[in-house]
Amino acid sequence: MRRRIWYAGLLLWSLLFGSQTRAAGDSIDVSLLTCSPGTEAYSLYGHTGLRVRNHTQRLDVVFNYGVFDFRQPHFVWRFVLGECDYELAPIPYDLFMQTYADRGSSVIAQTLNLTTEEANRLFALLVFDSQPENRTYRYNFLSNNCTTRVSDRIEEAVSGKVRYKESGEHFTYRQLLHRYTQDYPWYETGIDMLLGAACDTLLSDRAARFLPEQLMRDFAFAQIYDEEDNRRPLVADTRVLLREDENRPAALSPFPVSPLLTGLALLLLLSLAAWAERRFRRMFWGVDMLLMSLQGMAGLLIFFMFLFSEHPTVGTNWLIVVFNPLPLLCMPWVVRCAIRRKVCLYHYINFLWLMLFLTFMLWIPQDFPVLVPLLVLSLLTRPVSYYLHYSRKAEVSNSENNRNA
Repeated sequence: MRRRIWYAGLLLWSLLFGSQTRAAGDSIDVSLLTCSPGTEAYSLYGHTGLRVRNHTQRLDVVFNYGVFDFRQPHFVWRFVLGECDYELAPIPYDLFMQTYADRGSSVIAQTLNLTTEEANRLFALLVFDSQPENRTYRYNFLSNNCTTRVSDRIEEAVSGKVRYKESGEHFTYRQLLHRYTQDYPWYETGIDMLLGAACDTLLSDRAARFLPEQLMRDFAFAQIYDEEDNRRPLVADTRVLLREDENRPAALSPFPVSPLLTGLALLLLLSLAAWAERRFRRMFWGVDMLLMSLQGMAGLLIFFMFLFSEHPTVGTNWLIVVFNPLPLLCMPWVVRCAIRRKVCLYHYINFLWLMLFLTFMLWIPQDFPVLVPLLVLSLLTRPVSYYLHYSRKAEVSNSENNRNA
């Protein structure tokens, strides 16, 4: 399907470029297409496209700012760095609709109430953006995506200013994203652990229009004001082109147990390990190796994104306090002390550090997923177990000294 889109896009580019000089006299109508969320990770938030019907040139095309190619060089590496490049591609309307019909998504069309001059101006802007030297842009999920690009071009094309009805309610990025991830707990937890405190500030109405369905709702009540303060509705007509398939298969969870139950199970297992260490009077340093490895690897990702990634808000992530590469660096020291049955200062420092984070977590301006406090409590079981072990060892040693005395 992706290859068909590219081939069709190349054909349409040639048609559009050849018609640029005649655009000013063409009969054009433009519709905002809003596609409901899919079940794949990249489609959970829906999609936006602009349908342009040029009756003079018999073109019916959807301008899609959401095209990307997994085969781009170093795609995964650039994705981690937040350096994803998306492209605008004109796609035949029938092919665009077939894609969303196959996915089982709904498609709602809002015909824009544009003058002939405005419609032709918008068409010219889209054609310009479609040219090979202009079609690529640096994607930012929260502020420069397939929806914000469409909104910006429409506002640029109108003669006057688009004014939106004030919602009276303000939400954070995280709250808006949770509307679409509530049925996907692991995906939601993963995103929440990567997005930082900047994701929890209240948004303006304009900033909230990064989501396709939010833009659609705002367009429904928007007005165009000209220079003489005359107004007209931005949307002339709304139609449902496709209805959502209620029988489409739901996405499979990557892990059958919820994050909450997983966190509780981990806490229980580590508590049992601590009890066993107390019962058999020996420390299981293999548990330290496993736990510190997992903590450190998660910390490597968060630490790297905190410092180097261009993804929005990841540079304000307070989880870097707990999840960072330090456990990987300290693990040989901790294991060596455990094998030699010596007191390790790391456990005391780690206990104080984790307790400080847990104590002040409610005052940190970041909304943490429920898994985080469970993970911190799980990590705390290790220094607590070592403290109890050291204390008991010291008591036994003191008793022996007293008997000898």
